[in-house]
Amino acid sequence: MIRAVCWDFGGVISASPFDAFSQYEKGRGLPAGFVRTINATNPDTNAWSQLERSEVTLEEFCDLFEAEARSAGGELDAREVITMLSGQIRPQMVEAVRRCSERLKTALLTNNFILAEPTAGGAADLFDLFHVVIESSKVGVRKPDPRFYELALDALQVEPGEAVFLDDLGINLKPARQLGMATIKVTDPDRALDDLEQLVGFPLRDGADER
Repeated sequence: MIRAVCWDFGGVISASPFDAFSQYEKGRGLPAGFVRTINATNPDTNAWSQLERSEVTLEEFCDLFEAEARSAGGELDAREVITMLSGQIRPQMVEAVRRCSERLKTALLTNNFILAEPTAGGAADLFDLFHVVIESSKVGVRKPDPRFYELALDALQVEPGEAVFLDDLGINLKPARQLGMATIKVTDPDRALDDLEQLVGFPLRDGADER
């Protein structure tokens, strides 16, 4: 029986920044997927991972990230890339979180960095919907490190088999699944909510109980 629902933020509750990355790459004459390729290279030690663990300042990150881009054969502005991370909030996901929070334990599991935290009156207000919030910038560990998920399970006081985790990246879902958690890959938000409704056994959207 599912007792807890764990959510990623970017790409799940908010739209993915990948479309913005794609437009930036086109404008800069960079290969398609260039930004994502940099982030996927040496994922435990690269500039992005260090920033999300609060191991470097923003200034240090910019220097490191731009150097990584040059090594990969391109030029970019790290600060411009950072501004692309705030995707549009998905109302149906917010409603689903609200309904889950009324009946189950909920957690937000997000890789982030201090300067990118949502501001009051915006996405920060959504944090109040969750019983537990685990942020890489504060705990010094990031997805897909198994310790990140273990922190969440401990805080929720549930066993892995009692939790489901939604993320848009398969690399982040794999460790959760290996721990014994149910997982849902979010490519289409409504399809993901269909899957989640099947697991939790109650409607998460208006009219869902009529389908």
